Amino acid sequence: MKISRNVFYLLFFHAALSLERVRWCTVSEQELSKCNDMSKAFGGAGILPALECTQGGSAANCTQMIKDDLADAVTLDGHLIYQAGKEHGLKPVVGEVYDQEIGTSYYAVAVVRKNSSITINSLKGVTSCHTGINRTAGWNVPVGYLIDSGRLAAMGCDLPKAVSEYFNASCVPGANGVNYPKSLCQLCKGDSAGQNKCERNSQEQYYDYSGAFRCLAEGAGEVAFVKHSTVPENTDGRSLSSWAQQLRSQDFQLLCRNGNTADVTEWRTCHLARVPARAVVVRPDTDGTAVFQLLNQGQQRFNGVGTRFQMFDSAAYDAQNLLFRDSTTELVAITAQDYQTWLGDEYLHAIQALSCDPNTLPESLNWCVVSTEEIWKCGEMAIAFKKESLKPEIQCISAKTKEECMELIQKKESDAVVLGGADIYTAGKTYGLVPAAGESYSADDNNNAYYAVVLVKRNLSNAFTISDLKGKKSCHTGLGRTAGWTIPIGMLIKRGIIKTRDCNIPQAVSEFFSASCVPSAKQDNYPSKLCQLCIGDDRGNNKCSASSQERYYSYSGAFRCLAENSGDVAFVKHSTVFENTDGKNTDSWAQNLKSSDFQLLCPNGARAEVTQYAECHLAQVPAQAIMVHPDTSVFALYGLLDRAQVYFGNSSNGNGFKMFDSSAFQGKDLIFKDSAVAIVPVEEKRTYAEWLGSEYIESLEGMQTPQCSGASNKIRQYLFMTTVIPLFILCQIQGLD
Repeated sequence: MKISRNVFYLLFFHAALSLERVRWCTVSEQELSKCNDMSKAFGGAGILPALECTQGGSAANCTQMIKDDLADAVTLDGHLIYQAGKEHGLKPVVGEVYDQEIGTSYYAVAVVRKNSSITINSLKGVTSCHTGINRTAGWNVPVGYLIDSGRLAAMGCDLPKAVSEYFNASCVPGANGVNYPKSLCQLCKGDSAGQNKCERNSQEQYYDYSGAFRCLAEGAGEVAFVKHSTVPENTDGRSLSSWAQQLRSQDFQLLCRNGNTADVTEWRTCHLARVPARAVVVRPDTDGTAVFQLLNQGQQRFNGVGTRFQMFDSAAYDAQNLLFRDSTTELVAITAQDYQTWLGDEYLHAIQALSCDPNTLPESLNWCVVSTEEIWKCGEMAIAFKKESLKPEIQCISAKTKEECMELIQKKESDAVVLGGADIYTAGKTYGLVPAAGESYSADDNNNAYYAVVLVKRNLSNAFTISDLKGKKSCHTGLGRTAGWTIPIGMLIKRGIIKTRDCNIPQAVSEFFSASCVPSAKQDNYPSKLCQLCIGDDRGNNKCSASSQERYYSYSGAFRCLAENSGDVAFVKHSTVFENTDGKNTDSWAQNLKSSDFQLLCPNGARAEVTQYAECHLAQVPAQAIMVHPDTSVFALYGLLDRAQVYFGNSSNGNGFKMFDSSAFQGKDLIFKDSAVAIVPVEEKRTYAEWLGSEYIESLEGMQTPQCSGASNKIRQYLFMTTVIPLFILCQIQGLD
């Protein structure tokens, strides 16, 4: 025992020596006064290192002073920890604990009545009760969560205006200034005489946690944003307030992030975010162990009955929560000393969304385009957006290629570009760009994508699997097309089923399948077997051309190739079989086809019904995305486009410009795809890899055979290896088929 104690003192002595003093930064005169008393108390008790106090005046000044080595430590709450970490690289080293049940955190929850049909997905248009403007559980977390999840869009980062338009009416105490929309105070009650309505203090009866819950309980609002303990504290006879005495906790429920509801006791699993406790932050090079040892000795001496100075009590200074929260029961060392880990994903994402600030927003966004037609359309888009006072304004930047756009954005000389599949991969992997918003191609499809599948005929006597494809006859939509070529061939190469030599992918495919129809593969240096199954037009002309003159071209053509027994397998998208069977296609070749006569081959070696494409497919093909620099506010950009599509998204809008129509500019799919019906938020798909999905990336990387990757690692170089690619094929490689 003696040895271990000596080791402890040796370690402590080393930690203390590594930091000769700790300069504590205070944010008010009262806090400076308490800090000076703490310094005297620590000094009198012989606690090292020495504690000195300095006046910062505000949390923001303190974090700057710590960065500039004018101070060493300050205690901050969650959103300030985020700013200190992101802007100055400060790290949290000591955390506050408030009660033994939940430790260093509490939970922000959304509460509704038990008989309500409201879910987290149907909050738009309801009436809402908040603890106060800019309060954590009542404003920051719910508003940040709604923005981050794409449920709430804020043009120009005007969050109060966005909230006022999202909820039908609200009580947000403190939102009574001239710059706030009136609806944010509409539900507030004021004091017993009806005065002081919407004040951010106890004179407003709907202020703070209990007030926001009272707003719900009295029927003024339909949802209350509070903390997890609010309902238990104000129901079942626990509150002496007359308004709460008859309330029962079982009459209320929580809204969960996944769309479900839960009992008010289920806050651990059903909440908007776990809110981290306040923490002491220091510079990255400061020894966090020494700071904790200092405070740990202090709390052992000055956190109990009978001592004149109390670390966790501010009453002697006529204030609350000076240096530490008064509700703190102990301080603990933080092991993972980085702000992201301490804050946790739920809270971090909410605060990131909330950091969308009108004051730091650029006046304009530079939109990168790559053709004369796109420049023309972009110019019209900029004019149309400005006419409706959409913010930020659009400026058009021209580049020769999509990759040049990526480079400009990486250098912050441009802000945004719309990209598809392989380009999203390059933008993310090579240039570090991230998706800010995406396209949706179906009003009722939340995935905004389709599935690339392997289609075969149902055959009980010869039910071959994906492992038995060698030697089979194959039908493809066209050379370089996503579902018909890039995904299946890339994935088969990546998994070692198709083996390439000398980077010659067309040759490898021709050696793997006994015969194929790959429209557009009739070129010099391409094996003739790739066009062997193609049939051309009615007269046998235009065989293997990438046009409707080749009857086996595109989705329906590849499916026809299978249906007519020319091929054993067709590489198409999931909807192809439904569009051409059961009477949907009246052409003579398709009239009598039944969807039940076909099956899917799954990557795991099984067969599945054609309706099971969500579980049995090669890859989900991602929608196009608007890609930006990671420093760009994705919420500002989505806020702009979400508002823009109200005016210009509908093809029948009477406002002239159409976002999803390129016909006026003699082009197709300019900036956005013409088939898009909406711009949608990225939600959880925050990186290029999450947007594309692992299956799709696997197929793209399959086209990058290791021996061909060279130094540049740019994927489009590996889609075809043996010849110059015609321009129209290159166009088809971008994004969706």
